[in-house]
Amino acid sequence: MPLLVEPSLPPGRMATLSQPMLDAGGILLRPWQRSDRPAVLAGYADPAIQRWHCRSMTADEADDWIGSWAGRWRQETGAGWAVVDASEVVGQVSLRRLDFRDGWAEVSYWVLPAARGRRIATRALSAVTAWSFVAIGLHRVELNHSTANMASCRVAQAAGFAMEGTKRREALHADGWHDMHLHARLDTDD
Repeated sequence: MPLLVEPSLPPGRMATLSQPMLDAGGILLRPWQRSDRPAVLAGYADPAIQRWHCRSMTADEADDWIGSWAGRWRQETGAGWAVVDASEVVGQVSLRRLDFRDGWAEVSYWVLPAARGRRIATRALSAVTAWSFVAIGLHRVELNHSTANMASCRVAQAAGFAMEGTKRREALHADGWHDMHLHARLDTDD
């Protein structure tokens, strides 16, 4: 069926770029490296990250996860960064569910326990969002989190993501169905 509206962004907009390193207010966002496996394993072994992201990983799965990001970039289906503070990987931030036709993406993030409470997630989220608006031309970035995850709600609000609503029983977690808050930031937001 033919579209009556041109896609918001042309295919290839991101794939033709090299994935950048981003300065995020004293922390660095860089593409994932094979040597980051211990941080990925630590992240997905953390009970809080497991609770909200609903997954764990073996060493082989962590290698596959790290290795998948280059292909996702080329296919324009995702973009993931290691969050580095003082030469140590302390978290991750990624664009998921990229939709170039409608010009939006969903973002996710986590921070290792030792680095929490230092606004690392907020800085990483802000940097990736700003980059996605300027470099690839997205007009909207969405963020979803369980209504029980108040820390993620504070990160979203601090990064300028307005709460748009609650999606009832939208995500299955280990303890059952969770309502999810939907936050979003537009390229026209301050």
